[in-house]
Amino acid sequence: MNPLTLDLIKLAFLAVLWLFVIAAVGVVRTDLFDQPTSPRRQRRAARQSARQPPPPPVPARPPRQSGRSRTSARQVVVTSGNLAGTTITLADQQITIGRAADATLVLTDDYASTRHARLYPQNGDWVVEDLGSTNGTYLDRQKVTQPMPVPVGVPIRIGKTVLELRR
Repeated sequence: MNPLTLDLIKLAFLAVLWLFVIAAVGVVRTDLFDQPTSPRRQRRAARQSARQPPPPPVPARPPRQSGRSRTSARQVVVTSGNLAGTTITLADQQITIGRAADATLVLTDDYASTRHARLYPQNGDWVVEDLGSTNGTYLDRQKVTQPMPVPVGVPIRIGKTVLELRR
């Protein structure tokens, strides 16, 4: 084979190798700093966040129910995972769960997404919703594919982290 051809093949291989290294560094950078690396990706992320439905309206006061309510939960407790023992008092605002720094419950779990799930009150119940996470959210071994009401004491699993609503 011609030496010029061999040199061109070597250069092409080297260029492909460098493109791979640059792409790998971009993925690591995005994962570590949770910021899109290019303006194109920033626009894509903005479009995706604009597509997410707004949170459902929160009623001023949940309707009263006779007898003992199943929604008399007052706190969320992390029962296992890196944050075991962490307690969050429930109020009338939603709780976001994920690796993002602005989440209400910031997880250091490798299996949790940046914005993984959210808990919010609706008609006197607490509802869990998966926010398009990679590994899914589970309510007592059932994958959450749509917003689902969470009974008191039923585990919510996000990666290796398990949460429960408590009274």
